[in-house]
Amino acid sequence: MTKIDFEAHFFIPEHLQALRDNEGYPRLVENDGEKGRRLWHTPDVGQPYGDPLINSLSELGEIRLAKMNACGIDVQILSVSAPSIDQLDPGIGVGLARKANNALSEVIKKYPDRFMGYAVLAPKAPAEAADELERAVKDLGFVGWNTHSNIGGSYLDEERYLPIFERAERLDIPIYLHPTVPVMPQVRTYGFAIAGAPFGFGMETSMCMMRLIYSGLFDRFPKLKIILGHLGEVFPFLMKRIDWAYVRPFDPAARPNISKRPSEYLKSNVYVTTSGNYYEPAFMCTREAMGIDRILLGTDYPYEDSDECIRFIEELPIPPEEKDQIYSGNAARLGLIV
Repeated sequence: MTKIDFEAHFFIPEHLQALRDNEGYPRLVENDGEKGRRLWHTPDVGQPYGDPLINSLSELGEIRLAKMNACGIDVQILSVSAPSIDQLDPGIGVGLARKANNALSEVIKKYPDRFMGYAVLAPKAPAEAADELERAVKDLGFVGWNTHSNIGGSYLDEERYLPIFERAERLDIPIYLHPTVPVMPQVRTYGFAIAGAPFGFGMETSMCMMRLIYSGLFDRFPKLKIILGHLGEVFPFLMKRIDWAYVRPFDPAARPNISKRPSEYLKSNVYVTTSGNYYEPAFMCTREAMGIDRILLGTDYPYEDSDECIRFIEELPIPPEEKDQIYSGNAARLGLIV
């Protein structure tokens, strides 16, 4: 059975240099006192960023392929790592996004059976971003758009970003909604330990998704497809709870102005991946809440261990045919393979 990894990351050298040169945030700081290199997402959230991680993100050839082979992953769908180009000033981001997409296209041409690509965009220049998405899909053969839970302090439900979503629906490609450090400053009090992957990433991505739902985005573009990592962030656990304001408003006039319950949009417009959440009770909750036909393989390479991900799926007490759905059957439903 083919295994398609929906979440695997990379950097190009020019992106890393832009992070070093950035006078604001995010900023990559070399030899940050005695702490070594830090990737500062905000003034109070610094993430250790050592050579092994940078080397793994930058390598797009035989070493990566050997690691894929060792755990049986056939294809990685590659996306630019957070903090992505979408966090940078559009004056830099527009050209850098095009350069990153072109670089990724060359990698895919070299290894066409092993890699696919998500476009990276500079959404703060929405018209240019929509055109770049179309170029990446039609000319470069990319299969989706990877974006983040906030765009340098703004959220994707803002009206200015609608042209990009309209283009994504027209192109019939999925959007991978990836976490980044939250906007809310209270989550950043204890640094990356709370603001990052252990807690804040999931909260922020869920916040972004709820805003997209309540904005009416999926009524306006009903064919949009969103992918969430980490077994759907918090949503499987809250699937019924999030409907409360729609089903039981204290005042009918306060009911959100959407045509369906929030949970219905999740079940019709959202897929989730296994990335970085290898906890059997969480998986079983997701399986029951979302359905096995909505779960995709995702490893979050190189931030997580791909071997651990595959072992976790193989040891799950589910039928082999359901594992096959996770590995690639559901990718076929998305139109990524035939």
